[in-house]
Amino acid sequence: MSSSSYPPQRSQWDCLLQNLGAWEGSFTRLSSDGTERNNTPTVVTLEGLNENQTIRQTLEFGASSTGDPPTTKVLEYSSLNRSTLFFETGAFSQGSLQFSPFGEFGAELGLIAGACRMRLVELFQGADGESRLSSLTLIRETLRGTPAPARSPLTATQLVGEWQGEAVTLYPDWRSPETYPTTLCIRLEGNLLHQHLSAPGLSLATTGTVTSNAIQFSQGGVPLQLLLLPDGASANTPLVIPKGRPFFLEAGWLIEPTLRQRMIRRYDAQGGWESLTLITEKRGG
Repeated sequence: MSSSSYPPQRSQWDCLLQNLGAWEGSFTRLSSDGTERNNTPTVVTLEGLNENQTIRQTLEFGASSTGDPPTTKVLEYSSLNRSTLFFETGAFSQGSLQFSPFGEFGAELGLIAGACRMRLVELFQGADGESRLSSLTLIRETLRGTPAPARSPLTATQLVGEWQGEAVTLYPDWRSPETYPTTLCIRLEGNLLHQHLSAPGLSLATTGTVTSNAIQFSQGGVPLQLLLLPDGASANTPLVIPKGRPFFLEAGWLIEPTLRQRMIRRYDAQGGWESLTLITEKRGG
């Protein structure tokens, strides 16, 4: 993928290079309701070769809670495939280009903030003509030599307030990205969470029911689940991929009490990957 194919200041390859380094952390595998299955310590190292024309990616998986022996996997590549897009910060998503109700479907959404990364893999499994949320993997990493910040598991209360954001939307066909302002207002009434999202040409109000580790939304005929995860992370997905309707997969990260990032991978009514949006939003005092 050449830089001439992509309009922003940085080429897609240069955006990838923002991820160079040795990232130490863990892969936490979760069930569809957010229950932890196992946690594996990991080191993911990305090195530039041939003046950064080639990337060598080394994945080291330590002994997990299941007693599996450590393993190492090495990949080298000098181009990016069509299923992946990067933002200028190094944030990215890779995943299925086309939804199918048969077999496995899903995506990885990766956010980056200084020396920290948070990646979330959201997977669906097809059975009996339906594709249901089957598992998630929460990946938390810091650059080697950097202390991991202490972030508590996300709560609904931490989301309350008015969030002013800037959204950047990329497209798989590499057309010019779009940048626009957003406003997200969230309030709690008992166990009900009310949110109102506004952006140019968009005004959307929804209400969800808060449980111990999730917020369930049922408006519009497509049940959605916002899982509240460790380290300020969240996963917002359908429980079942709707047939013949557009849908999205989202990862969120409360980096600081008043700073949050969200990444949204959208699919159209035919199940084709449509766009990727990164929202950086700040809450007023």
